[in-house]
Amino acid sequence: MENIKREELEKLVGTDKVNIFYKIVDEITLLYDMDQTWNNGGKKWTYEYKFRKSGKTLCAFYFKENMLGFMIIFGKAERTKVEEIRNELSSDILETYDNAQTFHDGKWVMFNITDYSMIEDFKKLLFIKKKPNRK
Repeated sequence: MENIKREELEKLVGTDKVNIFYKIVDEITLLYDMDQTWNNGGKKWTYEYKFRKSGKTLCAFYFKENMLGFMIIFGKAERTKVEEIRNELSSDILETYDNAQTFHDGKWVMFNITDYSMIEDFKKLLFIKKKPNRK
């Protein structure tokens, strides 16, 4: 799937959320050298935008009408590390994390992005998944 036009995203989720999306993508791109791909969003979402390297996904953004989601999947060891930094995370992030379902292959946590301030918590969680690989 080729790049989705910004105007199309703005119609779907609104200009504010699209601006937040691009700001967060810029932050992640400064930290991580990864493939970034657009995909169909499956049954529940319209579009997916993934950060991947060597077949492993770091995180993904999901778009549907008036909603922008951000997903990180935490394995068992990663969940232990999240517990160690709970006091550094906002209550909204913790509530979403705590209420996410754990499957055999990890805890799939979908955050509803509401504002740019969430980036600091997202970065802490991404650092648990993978140390930044950009010099």
